[in-house]
Amino acid sequence: MAPPAGRLRPWRNLAIFAGIVAVLYSLVFLTGGGGATPKLGIDLQGGTRVTLTARTVDGRPPSRESLDQARQIIEQRVNGIGVSGAEVVLDGTNLIITVPGENGDQARTLGQTAKLYFRPVLSEEPAGTSAPVPGPHPPNPPTPAAPAPSAPSSVGSAPAESADPWVAEQIRQARARLQSPDPAVQQQTLATLNCALPNPLRGSDDPNLPLITCDQHHTAKYLLGPAFLSGEQISSASAGPNQEGTGYEVRLRFKHQGEDIWAQYTANNVGKQSAFVLDGAVVSAPQVLAAIPPGQPTSITGSFTQAEAQTLANVLKYGSLPLSFQSSESETVSATLGLASLRAGLLAGALGLAVVFVYCLFYYRALGVLTILSLALSGLIVYAVLVLLGRWIGFTLDLAGVAGFIVAIGITADSFVIFFERLKDEVRDGRTFRSAVPRAWVRARRTILSADAVSFLAAAVLYVLAVGQVKGFAFTLGMSTVLDLVVVFLATHPLVAMASQSRLLSQPRLSGLGAAQRAGAESRAGLATAGKGA
Repeated sequence: MAPPAGRLRPWRNLAIFAGIVAVLYSLVFLTGGGGATPKLGIDLQGGTRVTLTARTVDGRPPSRESLDQARQIIEQRVNGIGVSGAEVVLDGTNLIITVPGENGDQARTLGQTAKLYFRPVLSEEPAGTSAPVPGPHPPNPPTPAAPAPSAPSSVGSAPAESADPWVAEQIRQARARLQSPDPAVQQQTLATLNCALPNPLRGSDDPNLPLITCDQHHTAKYLLGPAFLSGEQISSASAGPNQEGTGYEVRLRFKHQGEDIWAQYTANNVGKQSAFVLDGAVVSAPQVLAAIPPGQPTSITGSFTQAEAQTLANVLKYGSLPLSFQSSESETVSATLGLASLRAGLLAGALGLAVVFVYCLFYYRALGVLTILSLALSGLIVYAVLVLLGRWIGFTLDLAGVAGFIVAIGITADSFVIFFERLKDEVRDGRTFRSAVPRAWVRARRTILSADAVSFLAAAVLYVLAVGQVKGFAFTLGMSTVLDLVVVFLATHPLVAMASQSRLLSQPRLSGLGAAQRAGAESRAGLATAGKGA
């Protein structure tokens, strides 16, 4: 016979909870290809801290506005490489990037200025006598490119000279050699250029002049014409496998003005090379195989690894920095202190849980056992969610997050206490354990929902307003509050209902409700005696 409408079906709720756990752990073990452990923050697993020192073209101290803008762009780049738990903070004129885990190499590239120009290739030579030219270059030397279409509005103006006389003189000397319009000087400079030396015009080349430079791998050197298009005309950039070969590529889409300029250039220069120059170094110099109409994407191909392609796409996608930065310090952060703090925190949490367990067993008996079981189920589901969030959104668990979970354990235990005390009230009123469960649940449910709603709202406000590790505390507190409702509604309530239907567990000496029954009986007896006396 089917149960009456509104009656709890504990096995159905427990089956739903078991299904949720099964799905979560199936995702944990069957997807992602990583270990079944949460990602840890820099204070627990160590990482890399990079200090970037700001430099301005005129040598003056950078403005606060430009520093704030640079910090925001670098934070976007950090998010773009899939790193969570990272911090980007201002320290005077320095930006300090702290990245957990093994993303140190990527963190060191986050401060590049990302000035991208498109230049025609006039000449190309190997950097050494035995070094082959990599990338999608044609086997024969290319024909000098035709003059690029005029696009003064799309290419930046010449950089200003430095206010520091020594720096300004160094830039002028480098520009006189590397950006000379004299063909004789160009040929001599190209022949003697040493790609192993640092580029003195990194991020400071004049887009309106020719440029002699090397590729990023120091295996080829180029004579390039004036830039005809700026990276500011890029509307989007994404990385992926090369659709027409091996390796990886970066796919670009231009803004409306850039589309027209690029379409005109490719139509007039089929069979010739165009160099994509990032901060004065050639990242790729592919041959124009066909005209690219406006609206179609363009691919930057070369000897990219997946990480290199993704880094370049993120840098281009999130824009150029308003300042030039130099990596002045890079260090590896040890997790020894954080692990010691974690052990101390976990030990304190374990001792606290042990005290809670002893109290529950002494005060609630069988209901105390259900409290312990519910907390264990809550930990089971929280662990799976942590692993999956680490894979899907890069969430990392730090000490502040651990503190959020410990606080949330108290909130979860409070939900059980509210339910059990409501149950005792019903028993004192003369109801049996079995009949008291549904009435107690209806009364306790509203209180539990209200308390968890307030807790979640506080965590959400804290997450929005806070910065740094406090966000981790707020995130774990809010997540645990939501999961608390799942456990209470789908596990704790059905388990208590099943216990009330058991002859063994419903015995007063085991259920922990004996004292409430005796108090209720004495109260009713006293009322009856008083009534007779009246």
